Amino acid sequence: MSIVSKDYCSPSEVVLVVRRRPNVANGGGFVVADSGQRVVFRVDGCGILGKKEELILRDGEGNALLLIRRKGAIIEALSFTRQWKGFTYDFLGAQKLVFTLKEPNSCFSNKISIKISIELKEYCSYGNFEIRGDFPGRSCSIVNSRGDIVAEIGVKEMGQVIESNDFYHVIIKAGIDQAFVFGVIAVLDYIYDGSTRC
Repeated sequence: MSIVSKDYCSPSEVVLVVRRRPNVANGGGFVVADSGQRVVFRVDGCGILGKKEELILRDGEGNALLLIRRKGAIIEALSFTRQWKGFTYDFLGAQKLVFTLKEPNSCFSNKISIKISIELKEYCSYGNFEIRGDFPGRSCSIVNSRGDIVAEIGVKEMGQVIESNDFYHVIIKAGIDQAFVFGVIAVLDYIYDGSTRC
């Protein structure tokens, strides 16, 4: 299921490790590595040169894959909703909207899930996604509209590394766009006052 790029869809399940960077290092964000410790993605927070409420997902070589911006709030049926919009770049550098993530703050409940809509018409058959679980505790999943888990976020022992929220793993199912998954994780990191936030 290619949303950002088919280059980031693996025919088999993939486990990647996330290492958060402090805000003083390149403006914060995080680095994503494979089992061989090769950097696959990095997310730049607003930090030194960036803008507040704007994130950039880059490939391992530093090329921008996704620009993610927080948009103004919308009031929907007694809830206050903030939206994040993820844009890809085409070969001419033009931006194309690929997903919208809604971050609700209901006046009735703080247990409302986070919804993600795919904005590309050719991918409407994939439906929408949602986040289930506890991202701050690094125990959550990204689930498609059929209820299938497409990615799981968790903390596991990694040799001599001390367990913390600064190191966690992401298991991405076969055929799922890894760049899309880490675009969503970048937004979750920002929402929950992570390394991408100013």
